[in-house]
Amino acid sequence: MVEIEIDNSSGFCFGVVNAIESAERELEKDGDLYSLGDLVHNSLEMERLKRLGLQTIDHDEFSALKDQTVLLRAHGEPPSVYDVAKKNRIKIVDATCPVVLKLQRRIYDCYREIKGQDVQLVIYGKKGHAEVNGLVGQTEGTAVVIEKPEDLEKLDFSREIVLFSQTTKPLDGFREIVGMIESRMEKGMRFRYFDTICRQVANRLPRIKEFVSKHDWVYFVAGQKSSNGKMLFEECKKSNPHTVFISDASAINEPLPPEVRRVGVCGATSTPKWLMEEVAARIKSLNG
Repeated sequence: MVEIEIDNSSGFCFGVVNAIESAERELEKDGDLYSLGDLVHNSLEMERLKRLGLQTIDHDEFSALKDQTVLLRAHGEPPSVYDVAKKNRIKIVDATCPVVLKLQRRIYDCYREIKGQDVQLVIYGKKGHAEVNGLVGQTEGTAVVIEKPEDLEKLDFSREIVLFSQTTKPLDGFREIVGMIESRMEKGMRFRYFDTICRQVANRLPRIKEFVSKHDWVYFVAGQKSSNGKMLFEECKKSNPHTVFISDASAINEPLPPEVRRVGVCGATSTPKWLMEEVAARIKSLNG
């Protein structure tokens, strides 16, 4: 008999829950709502919201809208989006995660403080990611984005540096970047850094690694677009090589090897609980 366990710490983080609930409330009132970009990086959850009436648009489509209601997702947006909304009489339902909003304000205040000085404002994050675009927007596009150690070549270590982090980056990666910058700063040059990583997301890593290590086999459920999902999956594989990435229950087509007794189901911050429950039900139906 196969024992199946769903990881209680997996699934939507607070910011995503808030954004989805905001969308559902607005759709219930009006039945007509636009979302600037995917509300969550999970295609099945987006299909569910689409059936409720949510329409996803990109920034070009947003700029062409007038007199409509648009929800801003948890990742946040740069000031230019609010400027367009004001100009085009767009009602904004702002579901920016409070953690991201606080970081945007800190970066904006820092930028105002150092503007005109010989200081480099640096963001450790994924270039082109929606949250990072919103953070860079607080600096009028001047912040330098560092994604990996090789990107440090963009920096001038003979000048002062201020470092922030995208909220969903791994703590270990941030600490590595901090150490590398510290070791390369020229004598007498100031380096300030701020750990702005969301602990609800960061704390998932040790919890999920502990979870997968307790099972013979693990299905990690996440959307293909989820950067958080890709990162967590790679870490799960390190703790348990018998971890398989799937996007939904239909990916499971055959019974598990006979020696498997304990099966775990976990996922990313963008993975809905109902999807993990469907996966668990599929495992049960195929393995008795």
